[in-house]
Amino acid sequence: MRTRLAGIVVLGSNGEAPLLDDAESDAVIETVRVNVPRDRTLIGGVGRESTAATIAAATRAARIGVDIVLVRTPSFYKNVMTSDAFVRYYTAVADASPVPVLLYNVSMFTGVNLMPDAVERLAAHANIMGLKESNADLVQLAETIARTPDGFVVLGGSAPTFYHALCAGADGGVLAISSVGPDICVDMVDLVRAQRHAEALELQRRITPLGRLLGAMTGVAGLKYALDQIGYAGGPTRPPLGTVPPDAQKQIREQLAALGTLAAK
Repeated sequence: MRTRLAGIVVLGSNGEAPLLDDAESDAVIETVRVNVPRDRTLIGGVGRESTAATIAAATRAARIGVDIVLVRTPSFYKNVMTSDAFVRYYTAVADASPVPVLLYNVSMFTGVNLMPDAVERLAAHANIMGLKESNADLVQLAETIARTPDGFVVLGGSAPTFYHALCAGADGGVLAISSVGPDICVDMVDLVRAQRHAEALELQRRITPLGRLLGAMTGVAGLKYALDQIGYAGGPTRPPLGTVPPDAQKQIREQLAALGTLAAK
């Protein structure tokens, strides 16, 4: 809360949300809410496989105090997760949620894709305020932005393409790397808004190696290890997630040092 971040996401992919039960999830939100002042946005992940369970989780999260609920796409029955199915699911959730809904597309984990045609239809719902797009497909991102109204918030979720997402019209981002380099990520947004593109592109080059390490290469374990290295409490992962191999640990430390964040330890 001493950084310039606009808010916090709790129970996202890097919060190991799929590995927590409902009681644990609610306890996490309670703990975070106490420590996030009301002038910062608190977004809580509530996505479940069933519509009913997602609505129940959203209702509990709103009661505890989240400002927005983040709802990932259901994905177990992949072959029938069409745009029509997603529209039905999100419409039902948004109809029932006491707080605004942020759509969440993260194909690298779910194996399904929330396409621009579905997002366009859902953007018309009064209680659906935006989308976190974690796919690195910039063509799809640009199409989604083009097909949704100006007030619909689109947030990038991929650190290696963050600059490019902002240039395509994204409003900001929810990034794993912001946990270890929050002000750097805010700098990126400020530079693009000021049209200082050469500086922004150079900053993108600096964060991309660590973004890749903390993304597809090491995931949650890598992020927790990185947090340990800069003086926060990353801690162990929950099984079946494992640990970071020694060679990846070395790479993470090197990239943290290159960004100047190891000095915080």
